[in-house]
Amino acid sequence: MNILYSLKNNKYNLSYIYLILAILGAVLTMQSNYNFALEYGSNFDIVEFIRLANINPAAESISRDLFIGASAIFIWIVKESKKLNIKNMWVVYIGTFLIAFAFSAPFFLFLRERRLIEISKDN
Repeated sequence: MNILYSLKNNKYNLSYIYLILAILGAVLTMQSNYNFALEYGSNFDIVEFIRLANINPAAESISRDLFIGASAIFIWIVKESKKLNIKNMWVVYIGTFLIAFAFSAPFFLFLRERRLIEISKDN
């Protein structure tokens, strides 16, 4: 419980945790995509990728969960970034589609945390 209190009260630490998660989200997802390309051909076949992501009920459940959850969070990200006037959002938008949502969501949280720190210093 002390760790959660420390994170909540030190937004710099929390922002760096989000940044570490963004890096992990990018590296681990890209590693899996690389392995997919090695196994199924160097051309990234999105149709085959989606087929494999739905190949059994467990994979289908995870795919649907990610699609619905990521869609809702992406809408919130767009709204929240405009409300807080967060800079460098192009990285989040492009990263969502070219890297992974596992990168862009925590990277957005990093940018958001930094913006909130900036706003609190101004007040």
